Amino acid sequence: MSVPTVGSARVVSDLPFVAAQVHQDRVAWRYREHGAWQQKTFTEVAEAVGELAAGFAHAGVRVGDRVAVLAETRYEWSIAGLAVLAAGGIVVPIYASSSPEECAYIIENSGAVLLVAENAAQAGKIDLAALPDLREVLVVDADSEHRTTADLAEEGRANPAGEELESRRAGLSPDDPSVIIYTSGTTGPPKGCVLTHRNWLAMCHLTEELSYVVADDTVYLFLPLAHVFAQITQFSALYMGATLAYFGGDAKRIVPELAEVKPTFLPSVPRIFEKIYTIATAGIPAEQLQQAVGVGLKHRALTAAGQPVPPELEAAFTQVDAVFARVRGVFGGRLRQALSGAAPISPEVLNFFLAAGVPVLEGYGMSESTGVGTTNTLGKFRIGSVGAFGVGGLDVRIAEDGEILMNGPHLFAGYWRNPEATAEVLQDGWLHTGDLGVIDEDGFVTITGRKKDIIITAGGKNIAPANVENQLRQSRWISHAVVFGDRRPYLVALITLDAEEIVPWAEQQGIAGTYAELVAHPTVVELVQGLVDDANAHFVKDSQIKRFSILDRDLSQEDGELTPTLKVKRKVIHSVHEDLYQGLYT
Repeated sequence: MSVPTVGSARVVSDLPFVAAQVHQDRVAWRYREHGAWQQKTFTEVAEAVGELAAGFAHAGVRVGDRVAVLAETRYEWSIAGLAVLAAGGIVVPIYASSSPEECAYIIENSGAVLLVAENAAQAGKIDLAALPDLREVLVVDADSEHRTTADLAEEGRANPAGEELESRRAGLSPDDPSVIIYTSGTTGPPKGCVLTHRNWLAMCHLTEELSYVVADDTVYLFLPLAHVFAQITQFSALYMGATLAYFGGDAKRIVPELAEVKPTFLPSVPRIFEKIYTIATAGIPAEQLQQAVGVGLKHRALTAAGQPVPPELEAAFTQVDAVFARVRGVFGGRLRQALSGAAPISPEVLNFFLAAGVPVLEGYGMSESTGVGTTNTLGKFRIGSVGAFGVGGLDVRIAEDGEILMNGPHLFAGYWRNPEATAEVLQDGWLHTGDLGVIDEDGFVTITGRKKDIIITAGGKNIAPANVENQLRQSRWISHAVVFGDRRPYLVALITLDAEEIVPWAEQQGIAGTYAELVAHPTVVELVQGLVDDANAHFVKDSQIKRFSILDRDLSQEDGELTPTLKVKRKVIHSVHEDLYQGLYT
């Protein structure tokens, strides 16, 4: 009799059931409910998925049907998504922050037949009569108007369809669509990235090969499940037999929950690490901080190499490690590694966490590459790069114009119902990412900008605005910086400040006022001018910011200036703040 392994999963729809056979009563998920942490075993997860899958089948979901999910990250989201897959359907995630118009576009474009909404408020975004393919809106949290996923699971228990569902999964091909991730749409309507069963399983195999997630891990997940990064995490945890701990739904409690969950692996975005860095280093003089980080890095490098640590270095490390221990405590004290993606993160921040014993590794990918392209690992990393490639069949090369091209089993099948856009990015088996970068002699990739964002100044100079923007964003005071200057004689920037930082700082300077009042105060303007000067010092004259304006509010999704993944919509910002922009050239 053969022993089942998770590697025997042929399609991603099999994962919860194969994982239950292998991992059985080990804890698969933890989640907060009624103020306390609850848990579900792998067996219980598979049972819940199977019941809801039967409910979906009873509700008329057929193989290949699309079912949308509109909710914050929570374990019920995962059950719904896995159940759709188990019924042979295709999952269409929608960000909980999406507007009614965005929701309608994705539902209509995908042809979704059902929508699982988190609650009445999310369901209220949907005009059912205006969406002919959409038959019903279900909710997770009960209300008086909609059936719930619990109701559908009850129907599944009353109408078991085990053999039918197994037959459906057996009929699926690894190259069939499984999830359609809609891109954020920085330059137009979102496009649906069709990701296959093969794509996700390739990423699970890569996770295993690189030991990102291992069987004994506890993984804390707060990223939105509408994002490819969170989906990889969810599938990889099931595949590896790790415990996935879902955040409780309140973004303000992410840091306290880290201390409670004590994760060993943390997939995240730079903002979390930047916030913790700011808090941890507040009040420490710059020179003292630099010395402490230097001591920590030297000590850890010698220790990692198995070399003896000189007594004087050991003594110095003992002193600074008191601060570093508090940093480790913020993450719960057990963090083995963290992975940061979706946006660049300052080398200063990365070096600090590495010195503190909290390795934060940068990776690079996009929805079209199932979220992965290059990655740093504990055994091979270079701060300032997004890692190397060459494992798991992943390949990267740089085109003549500097564009990053990718090839491998992680490449998507194309854009849903958009062959023209697909043909633009998939050429001769290579994905044209639209990102610019370089590969060094050791195979590490560094991102230098976006191809479409390149500024050509009036003097004919080609400039990637991301470089100077990222340099500015290394400051604790700056929230966003958007650089313009196409066909202009010099670069300008529209800047927003971090209200949580600037307001307390202003109070310490004896300056009272709201954020909108503070940004116009001469002392604050002088502070920002200094930050711009510091950033400019890293670049040649043509790439320096000559003039800037501080906006009286931060950029937001609500005003259409940011995507759900907090990427800047340059054209929208240019249009909304046209007067300010033009004023910087008069």
